[in-house]
Parts: sequence; C-alpha cells; structure tokens
Amino acid sequence: MLGFFICKILLFLRTYYQTFTIMKPYLYATFLILLFSCKTKETKKLQKGSYRASLEIQDNKTIPFTFEVKNAEYLTIFNAEEIIPVKEITYDNDSVKIQLPYFEGYLTAKINGKELNGYFVKKNLNRIVPFVAVSGKSRFPVTSKPKYAINGSWETVFSPDTEKDRYIAKGIFSQNKNKVTGTFRTTTGDYRFLEGVINGDELQLSTFDGAHAFLFTAKVTDSTMNGYFYSGNHWKEPFTAKLNNNYELPNDESLTFLKEGYGTIEFSFPNKEGELISLEDKVYEDKVKVIQIMGTWCPNCLDESKYYTEFYKKYNTKGVEFIALAFEVAKTSEEAFELINRFTKQTGIKYPILLAQHGSASKISAQEKLPMLNHVLSYPTTIFIDKKGKVRKIHTGFNGPATGQKYIDFKTDFEAFINELINEK
Repeated sequence: MLGFFICKILLFLRTYYQTFTIMKPYLYATFLILLFSCKTKETKKLQKGSYRASLEIQDNKTIPFTFEVKNAEYLTIFNAEEIIPVKEITYDNDSVKIQLPYFEGYLTAKINGKELNGYFVKKNLNRIVPFVAVSGKSRFPVTSKPKYAINGSWETVFSPDTEKDRYIAKGIFSQNKNKVTGTFRTTTGDYRFLEGVINGDELQLSTFDGAHAFLFTAKVTDSTMNGYFYSGNHWKEPFTAKLNNNYELPNDESLTFLKEGYGTIEFSFPNKEGELISLEDKVYEDKVKVIQIMGTWCPNCLDESKYYTEFYKKYNTKGVEFIALAFEVAKTSEEAFELINRFTKQTGIKYPILLAQHGSASKISAQEKLPMLNHVLSYPTTIFIDKKGKVRKIHTGFNGPATGQKYIDFKTDFEAFINELINEK
C-alpha cells in the first residue's frame, strides 16, 4: 500500500516539470528511475544485438556511439579500434543501469524493446546528458561521397581567438572512403580513439568511453579544417587546422620542471589503509622511482596506468618502484578511495595509489600539494627519480594507443630510460 501511494506522488510531481529543473541532475535521474519502476513490475532486460546511441547536446547536435549487447549482463562499446567491455549491468523493473568500467559515469534508461531512453550521469561533476539508443550499427550516416581526403597530420589550434583558452594540438587521421579514424594530440595528452565520417566537405568524429563524450565537426578542404569541439553538453569551442605533415608539438619533457633550488620532490599521502606513504620509506631506498600524478576519472591516466601496470610486472624485481598520486573529484575521501579501489581492481595495478586530494581535480591545488614543481599542467604527469633520490626527468601528459606510432615510440623510450637508471651505480 505504501508503495502505491509513493508511485501516485511521483506521477503527480511529474506534471510539474519545473520542480525538477532546479534539482541536481543526478537526483533527477534517480527520480526517473523511481518513476519508471512504478509503471510496471515486469523486469525487462537488454535484448541482444547492435545499437546506435546518441547523447543530446547543444546546437541540436548529438554525440553518437555504438555498442553491442552480447547478453543481458554483458555489452561492448566501440570507438574505432577500441573495444570497451561492460559487465556492471543492473535492472529494476523496466529500467537498466549500465556502469561504465574504470570511471564513475553510468547510463541509466528505460527499456522499451530495443529502444532505450535515459541519461548519461556523472554524479561528482553534477552532469547529466539525455541519451537514446536504438537498433543499428552506423555511428554516422553516409550521405555523399567525400570531396577530400584528410589522411596525415594537421597543425591545430583550439579556441584560436581567445588568449585565455587557446591551445595547440596535432590532428592525426586516416581515411578509407567515407570512414575516418584518428585523434588529436595536445601538449597534455590525446583525445583517444575518434571515429566518424566525411560527407562531401563535412567531417564528423566522436568518442564515448564513460569519462568523456566528444564530438568534432568541421568544414574541410584539401588543406584546412574549421569547426567545433563539443565535450558533453557543457563545453563547446572552435578549432582551426591546416595540413602539415612536418608539424610537431613542443617537447613533452620540457613543460613541467622543478623550481630553482629543488633537486627532488617530497610528499606524504595516505594509502587505502590510511597509512602515510613517502619517498623516505625504506622500501624506496636505492630504488628507481616513477611517480605518477593521475586521477581515476582521467582517460589518459587509464591508458598510462594500463601500460605502467604491465611494465611494473616485468621490472619490479629489477629495482623499480611506482607510486601513483591520485587527485580525485569525489566529494569525500571515502568515496575517493572507493573509486581508487575499483580502478585498482579493474586495471590490475599492484603499485600503491595514494590519495593526494579529493573534492577537486584543480591543477592549481595539485601544484600546491607539490610546491617544488613549476606547475601541474596535465593529468597524467610522470616524474622519474634515480636511486639517489634526484629527479632526472618529468614527462607531461601521455600519448596513448590512439596515437599509433607516437605511443610505440614512447614505450621504447620509456623502457630505455628506466634501464639507464637501473644500470647506474
């Protein structure tokens, strides 16, 4: 009887939409789940097959992505060569919650056959984006033959007319007929696996990984691009690019450095057991140390963590130790450690992840925690410390698998430098 009256109240409140426009987005999503559950006692589940999802953003645009439901408890999301397995799927009557791996973002929706209507939610950032999914395999429709080929490297500037927000990037693209894949590299990392099409002179690219939802649209010629970059429904900026196969970004080992008068770094942050860990601990004595500045919310940090995890397995017995310093957006330390523990379990990380900060991923605040650095420009940032405790190199950002040869070159250089430090007396 109590459940009956609760449902009546929810159905009544639904008629007053303005009530929910002032709610925090994730509370509104919770309301919808409760409302959907009032309408039926039948448990509906995802049906097998291919789906095309689209996130509704500004300018009447959508960010599309595709996924395939293998069974009611397992699906895979596709971004170019990237395949993301998703196994945390729960049901409540005719609603489903799809928790994306590694990150806090999740999809919640009402199931109507092979159609889903709901939201993409990031609770700690108070962000919610409407989405729908229907049966289908095509990310973007192909409507006309491409007028131009955009294979190669593109010298790119985002927010070119705004000094405060202006930054540079390198576009790297491969095209096969209408289909385009690639990424943008910036001085702080890459925009991961982008996939899309070029119709006539219109370029469209997107990616969705549970942390970020990106859309790039542009008018192209054989040597120029002019368009917009959308991040979810909260950010939009223009960009311009010109074809330049000789273009290179600034050296990523010159952007972050120690302030004058410092030779190393110092910190003391808690691990998941509440123990304070520092470089003064005996376990790090006479060892090569790699300090990873990261966050569990950061896709480039995920790519880096996966590589470091595999590297650590091979090199831990050779006198190399890794320590990750996590700067988390979670509101409390308890929530932050829950995300860290989940991240650790899903990546298989064996080295410690310490909680350096919670409640914000502010780079200014991060630099205050590590005042010997000139700044924290990027998540991730890696600091290399030799056996004697001296900082030998600081690497800003991470070029992940989506960058192709750059990623291969990074791994080669990384291993060579670590071996150099190991062999020093």
